[in-house]
Amino acid sequence: MQLNVAALRADETKQLKADVPRADETMALRVPPPPAPSATGGRADRRRSARPSVRDRVTAALVGLRATVGPRLAPLAPYARRLKPLYPRPGRTGWRRWVPSWRQWLGAWLSSFGLLGLFLVVAYAATDIPTDLNTYATQQDNVYFWADGTPMARTGWVQRQNMPLKDIPEDVRWAVLAAENESFYSDPGISFKGITRALWRTVGEGDTEGGSTITQQYVKNVYLTQNQTVTRKFTEAMIALKLDNKMSKDEILQGYLNTSWFGRGTYGIQRAAQAYYGKDVGKLNASEAAMLASLLKGAGLYDPTLSEANHKRAVERWSWILDRMVKIGKLTPAERAKYKTFPEPLKSARVYDTGKQSDYLVELAQQYAKKSGHISDKQFDLGGYQIYTTFDRTRETELTDAVAKARKQAKQNDPKGAETAHYGAASVATDGRILAVYGGPDHRTQGFNESNAATVQAGSAFLPFVYAAGLEHGVHKTRTGPVTQVTPQTVYNGADGVIVTTPEGPYWDRSGKRVLAHNDDRKSYGQIALGKALALSVNTPFMQLGMDTGLDKVRATAEAAGLLSSSMGPQVPALSLGNSTPSAIRMASGYATFAAEGKHTEPFSIRRITRNGSTVKLDTPASGQAVGAQVAEEVSQALTNSLLTAHPEAATTAPTDGRTGATTTAGGKAGTTEKDTAAWYAGTAESVSTAVVVYRMDLAKSLEPLPLKGLAGTTKDSVPYVIWAKAMGLG
Repeated sequence: MQLNVAALRADETKQLKADVPRADETMALRVPPPPAPSATGGRADRRRSARPSVRDRVTAALVGLRATVGPRLAPLAPYARRLKPLYPRPGRTGWRRWVPSWRQWLGAWLSSFGLLGLFLVVAYAATDIPTDLNTYATQQDNVYFWADGTPMARTGWVQRQNMPLKDIPEDVRWAVLAAENESFYSDPGISFKGITRALWRTVGEGDTEGGSTITQQYVKNVYLTQNQTVTRKFTEAMIALKLDNKMSKDEILQGYLNTSWFGRGTYGIQRAAQAYYGKDVGKLNASEAAMLASLLKGAGLYDPTLSEANHKRAVERWSWILDRMVKIGKLTPAERAKYKTFPEPLKSARVYDTGKQSDYLVELAQQYAKKSGHISDKQFDLGGYQIYTTFDRTRETELTDAVAKARKQAKQNDPKGAETAHYGAASVATDGRILAVYGGPDHRTQGFNESNAATVQAGSAFLPFVYAAGLEHGVHKTRTGPVTQVTPQTVYNGADGVIVTTPEGPYWDRSGKRVLAHNDDRKSYGQIALGKALALSVNTPFMQLGMDTGLDKVRATAEAAGLLSSSMGPQVPALSLGNSTPSAIRMASGYATFAAEGKHTEPFSIRRITRNGSTVKLDTPASGQAVGAQVAEEVSQALTNSLLTAHPEAATTAPTDGRTGATTTAGGKAGTTEKDTAAWYAGTAESVSTAVVVYRMDLAKSLEPLPLKGLAGTTKDSVPYVIWAKAMGLG
């Protein structure tokens, strides 16, 4: 048997030597003969001959490799041949003739591991971190807050609010790490044991199991799908390895905490804290954090409010997580002892009003945010903004309730007329803050905002601006004559049907008729002081005052006080009687100017905006002195007289100043239009101005205002005044 083996080895050695080419043969193979010159001998031929074909280059490379490596590996050939299975194996009998030797088994295992290692190296090199994140992983919702800081509404498809890691307490971080991946800060981004277990369960038993590190889970959240397949798991591991080398652990943890699903429609730890405990993540304690961390294993199984079984599982896992925090040294036994009672979450997530008044508020705030914060539509739609508005929850409720009551009464008194009735209202502080608005019955059924709509004429509610212009600029009785100062005691003709004049004579309209001024009730008041005329809402003196002051100055004063130039009516005598169409917000803002000693601040609806913990810079609302402080005081006094003349009961219901105990000065004025198409009431109390408008319009037919026909009440029971008084705390 020994002779035969020796002979066999000798034959193998001879065969191996025969297989190794000689040096001259190698050189012949390595250097291909030059190609024959072409008949044309052009540049293209030289270019083709200068670069061999791909096949020639591959062949030359293989031959060179064989010549270089072959002689060096020749001594190993006898050993390599031993690894080659010989079937049947010589010297063996029975079934043993077909079993490979231990050397062959070893070679097979080493080859397998070598190939596997080569495959992993190539796969790692070939895997790139995706540049495009999943849409649901980057999109967030925008959250709106009342002036007192409580949540008001949210917009967006995804309930997520990103938070910087520095704003997430360490107890919250380590509760998650204890539950999901305590070795996070030391592992390479993947868990080999977990991957092996997951693959075995997926392939071997047709089931799926996690076993992923936080890095792998983050990769799945932001780069991949949620499909549980071998391909996805392998890709996940490769990206996780690369990501662990590219990003810091804190960056990965921050991303994970902001993209994970916590149930109740929420993504990220911040929205989860709000949904389950009604607070920001920065206010969570370790016990609450442990409960939220348990949800990462599956909110459908661990939300304790869904079922008794869920509650039992949640309590067990909550306790286990706290114990793990003690074990890894992130919670002391003394601290752990404080958390004996399970922190029961809210029964359901806080419900935000939608489709009602809050939608009108959100619309206003959104428009202001984009304009003042210079935020594009695309940026805003990506979400993540925390928008702190100026809206006062109490005032909003009072204003909404007052209009709702008026609507209900209108349906009882005139069901048909009430179908086309519209109500707009707004409250604006003297510093420009929009405190409350009534935009309509329901944003879902009426998309446009009544409080911000320039729809109907202001009518006699515009008279204070004419009065202010006359007091501020004086009047011209002649075209080139000196300016005559105007005071509240200046007398004008209050007769009905008085001819409107210019320094040259009567004012003629385009049809060739002289323009006459009329009072609402066609009543004549004779010679009357301007201050008293405003208190009694006598129109004719102010139509002439506007002509004497200059309609350009009247227009400029109204715009300086807060009315938009786009809403101003034609510059004709009727301008003084309110042919302009201001919105309720702008009318309230204009009246607030008089209460602010003549200083106007542009109305604004947002105090502050942050995005993912960073402050968004907002433009400062424009402000300026619209009229002198003395003029503003005289206009305010006339408005107070107007309120008390029409509604003496207001004197006993006026609020008191919290500092002095004195009765707060309140003032306001009604506004009517020539054809009874709109009724207004605007006025100020406690440094807050409110304007209310009621009108009729059949939107299905046209945008032309219709006669009110008593829908707005009478002078004694004016619907706009009743709404205004309730909103201002006077009714």
